[in-house]
Amino acid sequence: MPQSHRDFENLRIFEHPLIQQKLTRARQRQAPPMEFRRLLNEIAALMTFEVSRSLPTTEVEVHTPLEKTTGIVLSQPVTLVPILRAGIGMTEGVLALIPEARVAHVGIYRDERSLMPISYYAKYPADIAAGPVFLIDPMLATGGSACHAVAELKNRKCKDIKFICLVAAPEGVQRMLETHPDVTVYAASLDRQLNERGYILPGLGDAGDRIFGTA
Repeated sequence: MPQSHRDFENLRIFEHPLIQQKLTRARQRQAPPMEFRRLLNEIAALMTFEVSRSLPTTEVEVHTPLEKTTGIVLSQPVTLVPILRAGIGMTEGVLALIPEARVAHVGIYRDERSLMPISYYAKYPADIAAGPVFLIDPMLATGGSACHAVAELKNRKCKDIKFICLVAAPEGVQRMLETHPDVTVYAASLDRQLNERGYILPGLGDAGDRIFGTA
């Protein structure tokens, strides 16, 4: 299994020092839930600046206090889709930069024995396919839940889907590449591997438990 992010054409890693510094703090097991949540949202906000670079825009007329000019606005609705429950921990960070975005939800959990994704909830805008979709989850481990969520979005005719996570395992990135080669994965780190339980090493631990203090 390749270990460098350059081996994956569908992967973009953010090497900005502020992102990497915050990720280092988030990895520390002694970080309390309040700090962990803050760090995840700060990283998500920093990543969103670059992820949103290609969002479609349109020109509009603007009247400043001095004269008339032109500016740009987003031309299509942006929908955030956090994968419950851990994806919620990054959503506020994205909304800080795109406050007009809609927030859908998809509930998927991983069976601890089979490691297969199981859906239990979904709520989307009726016109979710009208614009870009940011699928959000702190972890891309086996890739089962993420690929399952992408398939559900494609079933709703979504074409512009970006997956945003903090840490990814090579196995998950490869699975996304093989299953949905048109979906770019944005991450702060490509970690080493999965362990026998399907957890990312070195990883962040259970992001959901750390966000909500349920460990």
